[in-house]
Amino acid sequence: MKLVPIQSADAPAAIGPYSQAIQAGNLLFCSGQIALDPKTMQMVGATAAEQAEQVLTNLTAVLAQAGASMAHVARTTIYLVSMADFAAVNEVYGKHFGGHKPARATVAVKELPKGGLVEIDCIACL
Repeated sequence: MKLVPIQSADAPAAIGPYSQAIQAGNLLFCSGQIALDPKTMQMVGATAAEQAEQVLTNLTAVLAQAGASMAHVARTTIYLVSMADFAAVNEVYGKHFGGHKPARATVAVKELPKGGLVEIDCIACL
């Protein structure tokens, strides 16, 4: 099976040796996104909810580059520096996914790249 790297100019460039996403057949594996502005590569948002908005905007851009949307997402993982932000991030997440409810895990982590408060990755079906 051929693995196809996906790169969107509307999402932040990878900050390490990885791809924004890899398409493997009809599956799209999107790397975790943090709240980086793709134009400035600076963090956006002071709160986890504000950062979640940018994170989901970034994920949407990567999905679109592969011809997909949030409706194609089968699973997500949310990484939070503080579980106290769960409800606020959940509200933003629900807004972006609407009635679509992919499988999901939420994990508390000690820290995230660039001092982020939230990171989200996903797997989508094309």
